[in-house]
Amino acid sequence: MATIKDIAEAAGVSLATVSRVVNDGPKVGEKTRQRVKQIMEEMGYRPNANARALVTQKNTALGVVLAELHDPFFAMLAHGVESVTRRKNIQILLSAGSIEKETERRAIETLMEYRVEAMVVHSKALDDDTIIDFARQIPGFVLINRFIPAIANRCVWLDNVTGGRLMAEYAISQGHINLAVISSQYRIDDPNQRLEGIRNAISNAGLSLPETLVEYATPDQEGGEQAMQNLLATGAKFTAVLAYNDAMASGAMTMMQDQGIAVPEQVSVLGYDDVLLAKYCRPKLTTLRYPIEMMAAKAAELALRYANGEKPEPGIMFKYTPTLVKRNSLIRR
Repeated sequence: MATIKDIAEAAGVSLATVSRVVNDGPKVGEKTRQRVKQIMEEMGYRPNANARALVTQKNTALGVVLAELHDPFFAMLAHGVESVTRRKNIQILLSAGSIEKETERRAIETLMEYRVEAMVVHSKALDDDTIIDFARQIPGFVLINRFIPAIANRCVWLDNVTGGRLMAEYAISQGHINLAVISSQYRIDDPNQRLEGIRNAISNAGLSLPETLVEYATPDQEGGEQAMQNLLATGAKFTAVLAYNDAMASGAMTMMQDQGIAVPEQVSVLGYDDVLLAKYCRPKLTTLRYPIEMMAAKAAELALRYANGEKPEPGIMFKYTPTLVKRNSLIRR
């Protein structure tokens, strides 16, 4: 493998000149710069990222902290970030926070140790003050899927209250007055906000949502199955189920179908997120589209701009709203 010394000898320049070219430094003529770059390409030279970080005091990578690496939702988030970094030829460093306070903290601090100054962070477990402190230390820190007023211009977030309201309003508009809800058991903002929106819409329609018709479980297909099993065990009557996400919706449909309950003829189901699963489960899932890829791309662009010296503008917010996607799992009552 070619070294910086090999490049210098082949180009007939000093080691310092090659180092300046590698690190986009000044005091190198354009003709010399292009010749050195051509020789680097011909000899297959690849700069050492860690060494470059020591020289420039920054890393050319963009760090991403996700909750989970296997969840389809977070795969979409990562893809949105990658659409920006690929275009800008920037490396991605991924880490998982697992919705645990210390794991999230370690993930961010590890990226800081590598001098990563642009980060897209999905954090649900860390408290607001800790997040604000990180934002003060890291020039390109951007928080996704969460809103903290003190760093509003560094937050790219979804209006989950409106999303919950849209779910319930659509179900009610289709004649469903007996609704059940299956929600995430995690003590984070998203399920609470969505449930708040659902309750608001139900109340505005002059209806009620008894606590016996709200079940909590893990936000995955297994959790959806378990939550639906619990609802059925109570003997409660409902004609539509509003699910925290598409995975729970899919699990709930599977449980009902296994019990001989026809979906949507007997019970309709409405999901949230519009991940790939929603198009291919049967029946195809009516859901709320979470524009996470668009949001992630925006977060990546902001992180890189802030890391490069652009100052976040006060009073600017990056709020997104989910939209209804009508398919086959919810029909008129």
